[in-house]
Amino acid sequence: MGLIKGITIKAIESIQGGMSEFYTPQSSDETMIVKVPANTTDDLFVHKHQTDQLLVVKGSFVLVVLYNKEYQYIPLSEKIPQVVIIPKGILHGAINFDDRDCLLVNAVLRHGDPQAKDYQPIERPFPYDLDKARSSLDNLKHMPMNLVAGAGI
Repeated sequence: MGLIKGITIKAIESIQGGMSEFYTPQSSDETMIVKVPANTTDDLFVHKHQTDQLLVVKGSFVLVVLYNKEYQYIPLSEKIPQVVIIPKGILHGAINFDDRDCLLVNAVLRHGDPQAKDYQPIERPFPYDLDKARSSLDNLKHMPMNLVAGAGI
């Protein structure tokens, strides 16, 4: 997979406190809980006034990023606590292959006032490769934890 300029995936730190595990929160201007419904394929979005910082807290999904006229598929799961950072101006969408909803926290960084266009879907210029997207998620299940998070992809 080619590099996607600006997209970063990083593991989040945690500490054990008795039977609970505490994860480092992300700095943000606003926090949203986002539901990616079960068995759905979303169109693309582009935010001109915000950076998304996504952390899956329940389930899994594939983040789709359109970069250099090619889709990149980034699998994300509750089983691997990591944050993906999507800067403003990057076209992205979501695919949930699972039979259950995926919940994630979006710790939004604002770069101006929210605009309605930032949340209106954009039709995909060409179809997603669903086999490739599903394969990325399957590969995540078999990947060692220390190879998942990195400085960027």
